[in-house]
Amino acid sequence: MRNSEERAEGAGPFITRLTWRLEEGGTAVWESRAARKRGTLAVRPAGATETSTRRAGAAALDRLRRLNGVAAVSFTIGGSLFALGAALAQWSSGPATSATIYFVGGVFFTLGGYASLVQAINAPRRESTAGSLATHRFRWWSYEPGRIDWLSTFVLFAGTLVFGVNLLDSFLQGLTSQQLNRLVWAPDMIGCLLFLISGHLAVAEICHGRPCIHRRSLGWWIVAVNQLGSALFMVSAVAAFTRPETGSEVSVGVANWGTLTGALCFAVAGVLQAFERP
Repeated sequence: MRNSEERAEGAGPFITRLTWRLEEGGTAVWESRAARKRGTLAVRPAGATETSTRRAGAAALDRLRRLNGVAAVSFTIGGSLFALGAALAQWSSGPATSATIYFVGGVFFTLGGYASLVQAINAPRRESTAGSLATHRFRWWSYEPGRIDWLSTFVLFAGTLVFGVNLLDSFLQGLTSQQLNRLVWAPDMIGCLLFLISGHLAVAEICHGRPCIHRRSLGWWIVAVNQLGSALFMVSAVAAFTRPETGSEVSVGVANWGTLTGALCFAVAGVLQAFERP
């Protein structure tokens, strides 16, 4: 008897959880985030009442652990620097100082986004003929938009690059209101939108396409806190729009506090992510 997939779950065209029957009896359950973050696969042998965990090889687990550590540290530092920049901006520090701190924080955000993407690219893949995970040759890049984990991390990485445009343009001096909105505000809005889309895909991945609250799941808390941070970044971006008629932002205070609280969310999620590893 050949192995057969019993049930596929997910969001839209994306599969986030697969359950299939093994030819030696029993069932195996593959989940996208568990395989990518922890390198694990759940297996219930025939006649057993409890589910056991099978892991990828030692080399694969070490690879996932290192990439996860880079991403966790990068988001923790990047979020902390963004929060510091927003605090200095709120309490009348020079704009050049805040812009410099934001830019350095943005570099760490980009590093964290890319590390997350590379982790998704090199996640252990399930073996269709057995209840195990296989590791393939290490890659720095791939194009796999049919995988929700790849798409979520790719959109996040793209968002950090767009934020980089916003952060570079913020050093420009003597801009008109129209130029500020086009060169600084517009990339900020696009970056926030990409972060929200990435977070939505991450929620769909861990909840398998349905609304869910998993209070005992560390992965769920990481995704939820990050998505809250993305929403606060969006509030900040909307408040940072420069009115052409007055040349002032909609609300400087809301913009700074939105950035500060959103950045703290990413910093906290970065700390939590350090514990979601093989």
